[in-house]
Amino acid sequence: MSLDWIVPAERIQKLPPYVFARLDELKAKAREQGLDLIDLGMGNPDGATPQPVVEAAIAALQNPANHGYPPFEGTASFRRAITNWYRRRYDVVLDPDSEALPLLGSKEGLTHLAIAYINPGDVVLVPSPAYPAHFRGPVIAGGKIHSLILKPENDWLIDLAAIPDEVAEQAKILYFNYPSNPTAATAPREFFEEIVAFARKYEILLVHDLCYAELAFDGYQPTSLLEIPGAKEIGVEFHTLSKTYNMAGWRVGFVVGNRHVIQGLRTLKTNLDYGIFAALQTAAETALQLPDIYLHEVQQRYRTRRDFLIQGLGQLGWDVPKTKATMYLWVKCPVGMGSTDFALNVLQQTGVVVTPGNAFGVAGEGYVRISLIADCDRLGEALHRFKQAGIRYQPEVLVSASE
Repeated sequence: MSLDWIVPAERIQKLPPYVFARLDELKAKAREQGLDLIDLGMGNPDGATPQPVVEAAIAALQNPANHGYPPFEGTASFRRAITNWYRRRYDVVLDPDSEALPLLGSKEGLTHLAIAYINPGDVVLVPSPAYPAHFRGPVIAGGKIHSLILKPENDWLIDLAAIPDEVAEQAKILYFNYPSNPTAATAPREFFEEIVAFARKYEILLVHDLCYAELAFDGYQPTSLLEIPGAKEIGVEFHTLSKTYNMAGWRVGFVVGNRHVIQGLRTLKTNLDYGIFAALQTAAETALQLPDIYLHEVQQRYRTRRDFLIQGLGQLGWDVPKTKATMYLWVKCPVGMGSTDFALNVLQQTGVVVTPGNAFGVAGEGYVRISLIADCDRLGEALHRFKQAGIRYQPEVLVSASE
């Protein structure tokens, strides 16, 4: 019996292939062939979750009070830890009862926010390149994406003046992310002031992804959207414990900001999930209360890797700007070679995994993202393999020993 009549909903059919899933397939195939992969593709932090966090989780697991359904809106103590963290880090005062909501990771929340607030046909402003959840969530919700093309000559910042008035007047939501995944771009406080003024003028909901709040280097301190006067009236901000605290697999994040927007997201989530296991919320509280010395160690780790890899790529012809934040380098492909072809060529010749820039939208074409998720020994091995294979940057052509 043919099952051709069982087809996915249009919202699924409209989604482009998820490049990270495709990369997983290619990595599995490479491993079957015996390749020693150096995986610098996903933003999946290496190393263990901090021991105090693990110990807090173990203790919480042994408490039967944590074994039932958690509150839909998260535990009161975790919400307080979130708002205390914001006050300590950004001097932003938030109500833990109405302006903070724990999430099953920020990706879940970003996508569900789109479902909660976007109707079919609503115009959504999304930068390109961008973290995939910023445009995939609105696509799933039936939104009409208007891409804001980011350019290196503008330091990968959104050019608000380039948005046509007629588009801005129709737009319902603007997603953005600084420090940025994938470009590692940072935005000055003045930019946040400008985007708040823009959103207030056109009555647009701002959704800011502050995923890399603490992975900042050389004295740079990222800006929270909620630091800007008036931002809380028209915006929310997402954060995750995945990156800073090596808790990617624990699936803990949160959103803060406008109480009405958060209530709408909470209403949706009450119909979809039961929230984060209470024991994990206890562990997350511990993470947010870790002393700053832990953050300094994490920052030093990524700063050292950044400097090492930028220097090594420089010896192979790449001129990669020194980033101020995140765990990524945004690296040009040779002229005339697409990002997918380049990433596949690197994987096949060297066993090094990088992410093609077009995974992050059309404006990511011509670049690959390299994650700083391996120690310098492995990064050095990756550079050695590049050199052995003849892979280097030249403006016109990729030179490869296999050719």
